[in-house]
Amino acid sequence: MKGVVILSGGMDSTTLLYDVVKQGYETYAVSFDYNQKHKRELDGAKATCEKLGLEHKVLDLGVLNQVAPSALTRDDWDIPEGHYADENMKQTVVPNRNMVMLSLATAYAIGKEAKHLFYGAHAGDHDIYPDCRKEFVNSLKNTIKLADWNEVELKAPYLDIDKGDIAIKGKELGVDYSLTWTCYKGKKDACGKCGSCVERLEAFDKAGIKDVIKYERD
Repeated sequence: MKGVVILSGGMDSTTLLYDVVKQGYETYAVSFDYNQKHKRELDGAKATCEKLGLEHKVLDLGVLNQVAPSALTRDDWDIPEGHYADENMKQTVVPNRNMVMLSLATAYAIGKEAKHLFYGAHAGDHDIYPDCRKEFVNSLKNTIKLADWNEVELKAPYLDIDKGDIAIKGKELGVDYSLTWTCYKGKKDACGKCGSCVERLEAFDKAGIKDVIKYERD
């Protein structure tokens, strides 16, 4: 039984990767370089796959920077600070990013003869990212099944739980979160102020575990 996991290098998709491996899948990971400011997350994805002994594919999606303006990719656009629920966090949306990623990941899964494609969207993403909502995922499930003679099933097992629940699951799975990266600013240390950092810190607090990466405030 083969499965492909879309792996950003952040804590959600990394937890999902561990989860899928534990379930007994022959697991493959695919990541995307879309000129994101926090590109160092790809280093984390690579390190995690090396630790788990998994094949890791990185695909170039630099074209998104040309057609889908976002604070995550444009040098002249600062990363907003605050909570994910804040209106200014919509600046971090990369329009249609997940549609493009899921489409390419489906092609990769077909090439690997994998019947299952795993995607780490969770309940905490729903407010800010349209392409992480149930309606989007459920619609795309049907489209992906129809995309080829070799059917691929899209699975998003964390859609109904938040990042804190994912951290709790990661604690049970023994996820090495020191290899993950979340901060959107992508500096040497995490800023602790962007929406992504704030949500990560809340998640670790809910799970009752200490975040092992360094923050600028430390």
